Amino acid sequence: MSTPRAVDIIARKRDGGEVDAESLAWLVDGYLDGTVSEGQMAAFLMAGVLRGFSDAEARWLTEILVASGDVLDLSSLRGPTVDKHSTGGVGDGTTLLVAPLLASAGAQVVKLSGRGLGHTGGTLDKLEAIPGMRVELSSEEVLAIADSVGCVVAAQTGELVPADRELYALRDVTATVASRALIASSVMSKKIAAGADTIVLDVKTGDGAFMATREEAVALARLCVSIGDAAGRRCVALVTAMDQPLGRGIGNALEVAEAVELLSGPPPGDGAGSRLAEVALELATLGLAEGRAAAGADHDPEQARADLRERWASGVALETLGRMIGAQGGDVAVIEQPRRVLPQAPVQRSVTALEGGVVTAVPARAVGEIAAALGAGRARKGDTVDPAVGVELRVEVGDELEPGAELAVVHARDDAAADEAAARLRDLVALGTAAERPATVLETVALG
Repeated sequence: MSTPRAVDIIARKRDGGEVDAESLAWLVDGYLDGTVSEGQMAAFLMAGVLRGFSDAEARWLTEILVASGDVLDLSSLRGPTVDKHSTGGVGDGTTLLVAPLLASAGAQVVKLSGRGLGHTGGTLDKLEAIPGMRVELSSEEVLAIADSVGCVVAAQTGELVPADRELYALRDVTATVASRALIASSVMSKKIAAGADTIVLDVKTGDGAFMATREEAVALARLCVSIGDAAGRRCVALVTAMDQPLGRGIGNALEVAEAVELLSGPPPGDGAGSRLAEVALELATLGLAEGRAAAGADHDPEQARADLRERWASGVALETLGRMIGAQGGDVAVIEQPRRVLPQAPVQRSVTALEGGVVTAVPARAVGEIAAALGAGRARKGDTVDPAVGVELRVEVGDELEPGAELAVVHARDDAAADEAAARLRDLVALGTAAERPATVLETVALG
């Protein structure tokens, strides 16, 4: 067979054709070794974004990305091994709840996470707000902590899916991020390489998410689940709303404090309680049920939910979070006194409503951008973040307010930043005469 040519592969995709697995592998390998130029790969990606990639191409690309590096071997763990991924949002601290919940119920969670960029937060940045916390761990350390504690959250090593790292960097500067197939292959290649038998996904939709509509989010979830199944993993997804921030805290230390305080209290139930806690419990329930099924055990979701609620209520899940923090060098006193241990911003400014009404909107993306502008996020990779700053919301859609009611507290480094953020927040929180509380968990996507 003749050697493929990049120009022919680009032309095939430009004309709407499907590129076979062998040609895709040649193209990606060539980009990594310099045979295929950056311009040629950028042209191919743009052609695919405009003409569309097939589901088969997404599966093939995932396999190619996984094969470009190491796959973490979790066979030494007693299992069931479960991994969790969110497509990103604002105030989304679910990992800090889901990982210890699953570990407390007998699963083992190896979660390789990333850092925040733009309006979305990163789990590693949140954990590093805890004094002494280490997230840059060797593979040996990751496995040892997972074995002894049941959960570990660490940075991805350079040996896992290096091809995805290179392709994503190119997509980021060529406006080719917004492709369902490319997003799915990027997400699932990292999850498959991380080695868990069971993968649970949280696919966000709405104002603060990659997927603007529910239909787009469901399509992405279905593709990710099918890729996971083709790779021999049990995979299930939740589609959840991100039109308003999921948690009350938006900022690294604030989100850690909220997670600790939620695990210190009662679990969600009967439609009451925190939206963040609700999503975390549902993700953990799916992960535990599917993980037990993968291990050949009883996998009744209602029993899994009951087991997790019991561990939440008894404090075992909080204790597990503390053990993970201690194993990774963090100050375990954060479990008892999070607001004292975590860094505090020198300026805390209350934002109050000028008039009464019902909260009709708290736009997630804009709130995330305000927190990022305060220093909680980064505009470019390599920027430093301030762990103490951010926004602490006091309201959500559907709340009825009196004039002067507190809308939020801004945590800032100085008065000028606090005043600017407070003014922007007051304008963002929309008030009307009526609004129903929107659902947060929208749909479950699984095979069959």
